[in-house]
Amino acid sequence: MTASSTRRTTAAHSRLAAVGAIAVAGALMLTGCGDQTKDNGSSDTAASAPLADKLPQAIRDKGVIKVGSDIAYAPVEFKDNSGKTVGIDPDLAAAMGKQLGVDFQFENGTFDTLITGLRSKRYDIAMSAMTDTKDRQEGIDSDTGKKVGEGVDFVDYFTAGVSIYTKKGDDQGIKTWSDLCGKKIVLQRGTVSEDLAKAESKKCPAGKKIAIEPFDNDQQAQTRLRAGGADAGSSDFPVAAYAVKTSGGGKDFQLVGEQVEAAPYGIAVAKNQTQLRDALKAALDAVIKNGEYEKIMKKWGVTDGSVQEATINGGK
Repeated sequence: MTASSTRRTTAAHSRLAAVGAIAVAGALMLTGCGDQTKDNGSSDTAASAPLADKLPQAIRDKGVIKVGSDIAYAPVEFKDNSGKTVGIDPDLAAAMGKQLGVDFQFENGTFDTLITGLRSKRYDIAMSAMTDTKDRQEGIDSDTGKKVGEGVDFVDYFTAGVSIYTKKGDDQGIKTWSDLCGKKIVLQRGTVSEDLAKAESKKCPAGKKIAIEPFDNDQQAQTRLRAGGADAGSSDFPVAAYAVKTSGGGKDFQLVGEQVEAAPYGIAVAKNQTQLRDALKAALDAVIKNGEYEKIMKKWGVTDGSVQEATINGGK
């Protein structure tokens, strides 16, 4: 989920064309690619995988990379109707697993605890539509500006901005973040949507601050808006676009305005795990080069967020 303390005032180019592509991909999403907690990489052994020797020996011996993820953020990662973990991240992880000869096992957790899980070694990596930011790299709390940890490294693999959506046919004149003054917005806790709302509310006139209601996951925020408990919602563009196209058969929500704060999604890795970080970068570059990456982006209708190569710590 996008989160950043660095503001960019220029709105990212609108990717509304991708919304249509997401609709086409909707049928595929129902079946996904199977349960990614036991992904397709399991058929490859460390001996046959081309990049296996790049991994730390301890992970090669286990044959598993434990992935912390908030699995409630369609289409990036979510449970399909059968309860299997599917989405952009699980598909990419499966493709990378073939290169590295290990399974990527997704473990569900709330988004704002994933980096803590890395520090405690509950997870080897965090892969959960997490935006690469300088604050996260340096372990800085974006609200207080204080250092709260050693930070993490990121292997960047996608680009996404942040969008606002409202109930369909009831945008209440909301086109930009400044239009939210005096209104109520629902969103996921710990994301840039929350950061943006807090920053914008400070600019609002007295008595017209933005009422912000954060939730543990984006689905809860959507439910609140759908029930009429708020004026607008906000989330990363791919997620907002997916909700607009799928919720209520496309009758519940609409996107308003343009997305902003375009920034990279990254796989988070502990600072002291540089060998693992570099192995992930090599695997991602291999998946980009062999065409699997673009197939996954097309499947989920998000090619506008594609990257041409993996980058380490590209967030600003």
